[in-house]
Amino acid sequence: MKARVFIHSNEKQWVGALLSQYSLRRNSVHAAEFDVSILHVKDFPFLADREGKSYLRGGTKRVWKMNDLQSFTPLRFMPPELMGYEGRAIVIDPDIFAVGDIWQLLTRDMAGKAVMGRLRSNKEVGQNRERGQKDAVATSVMLLDCARLRHWRCEEQFGELFAFERDYKRWIGLLDEPRENIGLFEREWNDFDRLTPDTKLLHNTKRRTQPWKTGLPVDYTPADKFKRIPPLRGLMRLRARLFGEYGLLGKYAPHPDPKQERFFFGLLRECLEKGVVSEELLRGEMERNHVRHDAFEVLDRTPPLPA
Repeated sequence: MKARVFIHSNEKQWVGALLSQYSLRRNSVHAAEFDVSILHVKDFPFLADREGKSYLRGGTKRVWKMNDLQSFTPLRFMPPELMGYEGRAIVIDPDIFAVGDIWQLLTRDMAGKAVMGRLRSNKEVGQNRERGQKDAVATSVMLLDCARLRHWRCEEQFGELFAFERDYKRWIGLLDEPRENIGLFEREWNDFDRLTPDTKLLHNTKRRTQPWKTGLPVDYTPADKFKRIPPLRGLMRLRARLFGEYGLLGKYAPHPDPKQERFFFGLLRECLEKGVVSEELLRGEMERNHVRHDAFEVLDRTPPLPA
């Protein structure tokens, strides 16, 4: 069985997913030796079946909404099953783009670990205490030994969130995975909004500054940072009731690093030239507020990427 990279996505991030898929092949000298598949939420109806229902997230109840920018995240746990619990796989978010050769990650020594990722923070995983959020793994990029992950059953475990038997934040951060199953790789394989000569996978992880959304109205639910400050949390709920789910949340801002905007639009330019993305598709995504409205103007001033 060929090794495979899975990109999980929804309608809002579809252009990103297409560019991510293109970048993985473009920048690998072993592109013929692995497959790249996009997992779209519409193909997994168990996600939509929970629309509007409450689930456990960070110890509190939240409402599951398919129109959220990141409604694809439960699909991070789908690849082992899709691989028949055999072989190697990588799963990545649709806002991650290959700068280096993904084959180097697909074929690296996992030292007997079932899953590898980077930490969300830069500290070591605690070995002698209960793990907290600072120990969470950034599952936006994972290298998987599928044969060792037979206990990953995505649909079943997703359902446990709504039975309040599983907490989304612990699930998504691998905090309930046995420590001995988890290995760590270098942050360059999931570089958070940082593009350097060492970057292998660039992750435009800060939603408000994703380069292809600049100027659009914010269309995602912000992290609940005020749950320990009841007055502020109450104001956020009042805002949503009076002005709508995304009311008064402002607009997407320009990315602070112009290099990352040029990299994304350099990929988009190539995808248009090669027919990976059509002009019709791009204009449709602009009309749906999934891509910034000045995308063609940005393309006009974007130089070609180095070969």
